[in-house]
Order: sequence, then C-alpha cells, then structure tokens
Amino acid sequence: MTARSQVLSLSLQARAALVLFIKDIGQGLLVVSHNTLALLGFAVLAIGVVFASQADLRQDTESKVLGWLNARHEARVEASGDVLALMAEPEAITRATAVDPKQLNRQQAAVAQYLARRYRVAPEPVSRLVKEAYDVGQRARVDPTLILAIMAIESGFNPFAQSSVGAQGLMQVLTRVHDDKYEAFGGNLAAFDPITNLRVGVQVLKECIQRAGSIEEGLRRYVGAANLPDDTGYAARVLAEQDLLKMVVAGRNVSPNAPRPAREAASSPTPNAPNGEQVAMVSHTTN
Repeated sequence: MTARSQVLSLSLQARAALVLFIKDIGQGLLVVSHNTLALLGFAVLAIGVVFASQADLRQDTESKVLGWLNARHEARVEASGDVLALMAEPEAITRATAVDPKQLNRQQAAVAQYLARRYRVAPEPVSRLVKEAYDVGQRARVDPTLILAIMAIESGFNPFAQSSVGAQGLMQVLTRVHDDKYEAFGGNLAAFDPITNLRVGVQVLKECIQRAGSIEEGLRRYVGAANLPDDTGYAARVLAEQDLLKMVVAGRNVSPNAPRPAREAASSPTPNAPNGEQVAMVSHTTN
C-alpha cells in the first residue's frame, strides 16, 4: 500500500469517527432533552395536583399573582400620568340613579321632563325617581304624583338635602326617628340613597295618612304639625304641586314656571294630640 493510500484510509477513518462522535452527542442531547421535558412535565403535573387539592394555597397564589400584575399596571399608568385610567371603574354605572326617559311610558316621561325643567335637574335621574314613585306608589296605594310633589316641596329633588332639624334626603325623613326602617337597607346612611329614601318616605307617608284618616291631615303629620295650630301652608303647597303634576299626566301643556294653584292652608281641628301621642313624624321642609 502506498503512502498516499495510507493517508486516504486514515482520513476516511477519522471522518467516520467524527460522524459517529457527532451522532453520539446528538443522541445524548436528545435523551437529555426528553428526560428534561419529562421531568418538567412531571413537575407541572405535581404542582397542578397540589394546587387542585389545596384551594387556600391556590387562591393565595392567584391573589399574589393578580396583585403583582395590578401593581405593574398601576406603575405603568402612574408613569404615563393618566390618573383617570388608574381610577377607572366600569361597573360604576350600576350605582347611578338614572334611566333613559325613553324607557318610560308617555305619562311618566311627560312628568319627568316637566320636573326636570321646573327644578333644573337632569332628566335621567328624575326619570328614575318618577319610575320608582309609580312602582312604589302602586304597591303602597299612594298616588305617585303625591309622592313626587312631596319630594319637590321637601328637597327640590336634592338627594343630599338636610333640614335644620336633621331631616335628610329627597323626602326629608327624620333618620334618627325612623332608623328602624333603614335597617332593611343597611343602616341610616342609606337615607342618602335616593331610591331608599323614597321607599322609606313613602312608608312613613302611608302610615301618616292611615293614622290621620285623610291625605291633608296625613301631610300635617308628615311634616310634624299634627299637634300645632297650623302647618304653615305645607299641605296646601304639596297638594297644589300635585295638582300641576296631575295636569301634566292628563296631557295638558303646563309651563315649568307655572305658579302653584292657590289652596287654603290647613288648620288643625285638634291642637293637641290625644294621650300625648308623638306626631312629629318626619321633618320641616328645607325649601
């Protein structure tokens, strides 16, 4: 065998050995990667089993991860200077006391638009109050126009109104006197929720009318004037306001600046309540 042939043979042997070496390394890496993936899968499965069996641990981890993500989001928002995005609360609309006037029937919509113009308040929240007055009035058998007239005289549709004697909210209910009625709504602070105040006020009004035997005398009780010589014209103002609302319901065109029809102020036929009965049921008006 010549020297050239020997060199060629050695070169072929070296190449074959190199190829075999590379194959061995590849197979080794493949086995290692398979084993690593298997171990990783087993670890993930084990962690999943642990999390599934321990709800507290899962919830704690989820809470921490969510907190970390929220913190990262807030940090990015603060860095951008967009404070509104940081305080965004899409579900806030569910707390709004408002409804589209188009969702009301014709009579209710007319009343809502009239009150909105007369008292310079937005039609959407007034529409919600009108709808509630009709719903609650039907259940309590109290004319909804009377309920709305009381709100107009008592607070001018200001849900945060408070009188000098502590009567609060739309219907100016003395919260400290009727705190038992607010228990069903979570406590006295519910007096400043318009819908709750309306519902409690209607219940108080109904009780006053039932005990007095007439609407006019019931209004005297409602304002706390049942044992006084007169009610300073309160009942007359409420009933006159109700007369305007009844005209709106009847389809008449009533100006929002229309004066209330004149009514004679009520005077008490019995200056003193029998048996020392407490009759200061609600409030003195804020208007």
